[in-house]
Amino acid sequence: MLSVLRSIVQEVNNASGLDDALSIIVDRVRHAMKTEVCSIYLFDSEANCYVLMATKGLDPEAIGKVKLGYSEGLVGLVGVREEPINLENAQDHERYRYFPETGEERYGSFLGVPIIHHKQVLGVLVVQQANNCRRFDEGEEAFLVTVSAQLASVISHSEAIRFMEGASSSGSGAAKDIAIKGVAGAPGVAIGTSFVIFPMADLEAVPDRQTDNVAEDIALFEDAIKAVRKDIQEVGERLSTQLRPEEQALFDVYLGMLDDNALAGEVRAQIQKGKSAQTALKDIIGDYARHFEMMNDAYLSERAVDIKDLGRRILAYLQKDGQIEHNYPDNTILVSDELTPTMLGEIPREKLLGLVSIKGSGNSHVAILARAMGIPTVMGLVDLPLSQVDNMEIILDGYNGELFANPSEDLRKYYQQIVEEEKQLDASLEKLKTLPCETKDGHRVCAWVNTGLMTDVVRSLNQGAEGVGLYRTEVPFMINERFPSEQEQIACYREQLEAFAPNYVTMRTLDIGGDKSLPYFPITEENPFLGWRGIRVTLDHPEIFLVQMRAMLKASVGLDNLRIMLPMISNVNEVEEALHLIYREYHEICSEGFEVAMPQIGVMIEVPAAVYQVRELAERVDFISVGSNDLTQYLLAVDRNNPRVASLYHAFHPAVLQALYKIAKDSADMSVQLSICGELAGDPAGAVLLLAMGYDALSMNASNLLKVKSVIREIDFDWAKKLLDSVLLLDSPFIVQSTLNLALKDAGFSRYLRPSKISEDK
Repeated sequence: MLSVLRSIVQEVNNASGLDDALSIIVDRVRHAMKTEVCSIYLFDSEANCYVLMATKGLDPEAIGKVKLGYSEGLVGLVGVREEPINLENAQDHERYRYFPETGEERYGSFLGVPIIHHKQVLGVLVVQQANNCRRFDEGEEAFLVTVSAQLASVISHSEAIRFMEGASSSGSGAAKDIAIKGVAGAPGVAIGTSFVIFPMADLEAVPDRQTDNVAEDIALFEDAIKAVRKDIQEVGERLSTQLRPEEQALFDVYLGMLDDNALAGEVRAQIQKGKSAQTALKDIIGDYARHFEMMNDAYLSERAVDIKDLGRRILAYLQKDGQIEHNYPDNTILVSDELTPTMLGEIPREKLLGLVSIKGSGNSHVAILARAMGIPTVMGLVDLPLSQVDNMEIILDGYNGELFANPSEDLRKYYQQIVEEEKQLDASLEKLKTLPCETKDGHRVCAWVNTGLMTDVVRSLNQGAEGVGLYRTEVPFMINERFPSEQEQIACYREQLEAFAPNYVTMRTLDIGGDKSLPYFPITEENPFLGWRGIRVTLDHPEIFLVQMRAMLKASVGLDNLRIMLPMISNVNEVEEALHLIYREYHEICSEGFEVAMPQIGVMIEVPAAVYQVRELAERVDFISVGSNDLTQYLLAVDRNNPRVASLYHAFHPAVLQALYKIAKDSADMSVQLSICGELAGDPAGAVLLLAMGYDALSMNASNLLKVKSVIREIDFDWAKKLLDSVLLLDSPFIVQSTLNLALKDAGFSRYLRPSKISEDK
């Protein structure tokens, strides 16, 4: 069965579309299991019914016509129970239904398995047998379950394509305004034109584009062919003394594929029909590869790898010539398989309305940057067909993590109104810039910001920031091609310190590893979040740490508003070792004649171990700051960059709240200043709870600062305390979230939760 399964999976993956894939499945499964009937029913969410979409053994005319209600018949029962149903005599079951229009006999044996993707039942895969005596065994049931699991991703992907084309998933009619679900990355709504950025030399990621200039694209393609031909000839000559003649012949095969009567000629023909050079290459290479992969001969099937390699070589040259400059639309929504900070820097900010990423979650590094820049973002859209979405009008809902392609006029108006409401809200908050962040009864909390880019500084000051609770020093390291020198770091740090003086700027020491890597200092690990990152890296490389300390201290001369923060602390020994290095460097700088005040030194509480050592850490440092993003990740054992488990990452999880409360109590007992610089601080509901717990400073993205300040200035401290006491008794993150939303709504802050129309209508 394993070889059969592999063959089916390969054929399905190479299918031209959903109908073709379904037809392959029912044909191959019926043959493999030696049954009389194999059928696939897909669930139509609009009509709330299952539709027969493919069959072998029933009347093909019944396809698209036979429909069962959500819970109707045995098929509906499989869907409701979300588990296989295996019956020897289906007719005896109370849920059995007979459909004469299928032309079926009254079949006896029945095995149905649900097709599930991301907890949603997409359909049911069924096999039937006339013989009542047959009961499908465990091996056959397991085989069908495995096939359905493979089919689920194919259906989901095809549904996304159909949605964008305006058809329903079952093909039963027009489907309008169906959302493709992802994960909320940064709040806000964007209405604009999609622009796909695809990785270099990745054929599968090339979008379907037409050419504006056939002659130019043909010329580009021919230049690429010449360059690849030259590369292959040079490699062949270089290896001629090391290979046997039969091995050397492989290079002749490569060169032969580039002839006009082979691959090159077919690509050129596609360009002449109007396709761009890259799109034509992708299509032809894909056709060649599929033909080889489907061959039974092992040697020939492996030649598909050679074809793909040749295609990537040609594509690399095409992209080298064609990647000089992008013509971004004025209302660009940037779409990529995996967004990077570099991509954000390539597009003029005034043209960028939103971001969409196939990979990643709401707490990926790029999502955090997007929130800092105030750009609506949706992450983890794993079912989005990247090549199909380019140059399309889309609506991006960063509140609910949804994307709509080719929206109707009604939906466009609906979201346009939300955009206008957001602009009005932002304008109404302008008056709070110069006002303190304190409750109506006079309880004051510092409103700080998280920064990394210089654009953050301008934005933060415009929002009335009172200081910096987290300056990400890794950002200057990430945008360089090498470790920045001491002087380069001094200039960068000085800029931050001067901009916010006399207010504090809290500079986190170099925090790399996890989802943050340097191209010139790669860290490759199977489990990077539990590996070599943060303080662990810099203590292992004191030469990097000491240069950074010298730069920070020298940058603070005459300003004295520097605070240094150590990330990823898991034991007191790390703190003591770091303090030793900092004090050593401080005394050396003083001996060189620099008049520098010793800055406050603090630690970040990001791992569970540190939660239980707050008292011990407080004895050694001047302040404590909580990195709630990482702390939540480690407490819940959820990789925040994995969209499959993104729904398990919840900042209002009772365990997270209890940990934050314990940190606050222990810090108060030790009389050490306490701040928080995670995303929770920028959530109005989260800010209220943190205020009540006793946090002295809340550090957040600048885009959230005025919203948080607005809420805090309209409440009493006692009200916040009572809300905290009630929340700490709850045992579910969803109940906590609902309780907080209701409390804020009753207090008149519903406009900060999410757009009112969305919460009412969805």
